[in-house]
Amino acid sequence: MRFGSLALAEAEGAVLAHRLVAGDLVLAKGERLDRARIELLRAHGIERVTVALAEPGDVEENAAAERLAARLLGPGIRAEPPFTGRVNLFATTAGVLEVDAARVDRLNAIDERITLATLPRFAAVRVEEMVATAKIIPFAVPEDVLAACLAVAAEAPLLRLHPYRAKGVRLVQTTLPGLATKVLDKTVRVTEARVRAVGGTLLSESRCPHASEPLAEEIRRQLRAGFDILLIAGASAITDRRDVVPAAIEAAGGRIEQFGMPVDPGNLLLLAELEGRPVLGLPGCARSPKLNGFDWVLERLAADLPVRAPDIRAMGVGGLLMEIPSRPQPRAEPPRPAGPPRLAAIVLAAGRSTRMGGPNKLLVPIDGKPMVRHAVEAALSAGLGEIVVVTGHMRAEVEAALAGLPVRLVHNPHFAEGLSTSLKAGISALSPEVDGTFVLLGDMPRIGPEHLRALAAAFDPAAGRGIVVPVRDGRRGNPVLWGRAFFATFAGLEGDTGARGLIDQFPEAVAEVAMPDSASLVDVDTPEALAELAGAAP
Repeated sequence: MRFGSLALAEAEGAVLAHRLVAGDLVLAKGERLDRARIELLRAHGIERVTVALAEPGDVEENAAAERLAARLLGPGIRAEPPFTGRVNLFATTAGVLEVDAARVDRLNAIDERITLATLPRFAAVRVEEMVATAKIIPFAVPEDVLAACLAVAAEAPLLRLHPYRAKGVRLVQTTLPGLATKVLDKTVRVTEARVRAVGGTLLSESRCPHASEPLAEEIRRQLRAGFDILLIAGASAITDRRDVVPAAIEAAGGRIEQFGMPVDPGNLLLLAELEGRPVLGLPGCARSPKLNGFDWVLERLAADLPVRAPDIRAMGVGGLLMEIPSRPQPRAEPPRPAGPPRLAAIVLAAGRSTRMGGPNKLLVPIDGKPMVRHAVEAALSAGLGEIVVVTGHMRAEVEAALAGLPVRLVHNPHFAEGLSTSLKAGISALSPEVDGTFVLLGDMPRIGPEHLRALAAAFDPAAGRGIVVPVRDGRRGNPVLWGRAFFATFAGLEGDTGARGLIDQFPEAVAEVAMPDSASLVDVDTPEALAELAGAAP
C-alpha cells in the first residue's frame, strides 16, 4: 500500500488518510476520493491530499477484517458488518467466553497491521455483549500477511462461548446465636439473583445449626432431594480444611478439592465434590452482591466448564477485585426489534450558572420563553420517543418553566459536584428500550428539531456510526448523539466533565454531520454571550 501526499490529479480512487476541513467542506478519514469529491476539493482551493493507495496483492481493510472475523465465528458468536477496517463480534447467548490466549498472542505477533482484541479468558458475557474485535490498522494489508493470520485462527477455535445451562441449585445456611435473620434472608435474595443471572434456579434454602453433625445430615438430605450445585453459607467463615463446613462435607461422603483461592474478595472459598456434583463453601463476601471469587466459580460451573484445584489456583492474575467497580451480573436481554432506532434526549438543566454572575441563565427569556424550554421543545418537535430533563439548582423554578411539556423530570441532588453527576443521573433514568440518546445542553436555544433530525439520520451503530457529532466550520459542537453501547463509559466520569471528553476514545465510531448554521456552537455561559444572543436574529 502506498501512503503519502499526492496532487489532486493523481488522487482519484485513493482513500483519504486524515480528516480534511476546508471552510464548510468536511471529509472524513477513510473517504474514497471519487471525481465529485476531487472537484469539491479543487473548488475549495485544495491542491494536494494525504492518501493511501492499494497496490497489487493488497486486501482492502474491510474485506480483510471480514475474512479474519469469519474464522473466529462459532456457536453463540456473531459478527457485525465491517466498518473502517473493524469487525466487532458479539455473544448471541449469555455464558462464559473461553479464549485461547496463547494463539491470540501468536496471531497478534505476526504483523502489526492486523490485530485481535478479546475479553479476558473465562469472562462472563451477556446477550449481545461484544466479545472481540478484529481491526486492520492501515487501509489495506498484503494477502500473504492476512493468510498467515488466518492459518493461526484455523488451527482450532480461538474463541468458544459456553452457554449457561439450567442448573438446579440448593442453598444451606448454618446459624449461630446472634446471627440476624435479616442477614440470612438477604443471603437468600442475593444468592437467588446470582443463580438466576447464570440461567439457573434456586430450588430451595434451608438452615441448620453451625456444627458438623447437623450440617452433615442436612447435606445428605439435600443429596437425596437432588441438585446440580450445592452452596453452603456458614455462619462463621471457614478458616481451615478441618473446620465445620469441610468436616461436614466429608462426613456426608464428599471430598475436598480446594480450600482458598487467589481472588480477593473470595479468598475463603471451599470447593468440594459429592457424588460427582460440586459443593461450594461460600466466603463471607458472597452475602454481598458485589463481584467476588465465588462469581467466577459459579459462572464456570453454570456453563459446564470444569473447575478443579488447578483452575482456581490459576485465577490470581486479575484476581484483585477490591479496587475495581463491580461489573453487572450477566442477564439475558431480548434482541432489539427491527425498524428505526429508538432515540431519546437527556436535557441537562441542573447547573448553577456561576459564570453568569447572578441569574439562572436557563430561566432567562429568549424570544418570549425561558431558555431551557427552547431545548426541550426542540427535542419534542424532533419526534424523540423519550425526553429526560435533569434538574438541580433552582429545581422548582426550572420545573415551572417546563410546565405542560410531556417530559420526565429527574432531580440530581449532587448537581453541585459537577456536570458528570447530572449526565449519569440522566443515563440512569432512560428506559432499557432506548438505542441512543442526545446529550442536549439546556443553554443552547438555537438548536432546533431540524438539527436533531439531521444527526439522527446519520446514526447507525452497525455501520460504525454510534457517536454522531455536529460540525460547523471545522469545529465540533453540541448536542452529541450517543449509542447505547457507550452508556456504561459514562460511569467513569467525575466532577465537571461531560461526555465530550470520551469522543476521542472511540474515533472509529464517530460520524460528523455538517450543520447549515452555527446553532451547535452557540451556548450561553456569560452575560456577554447572553447579550450577543439577545441582539442576534434566530
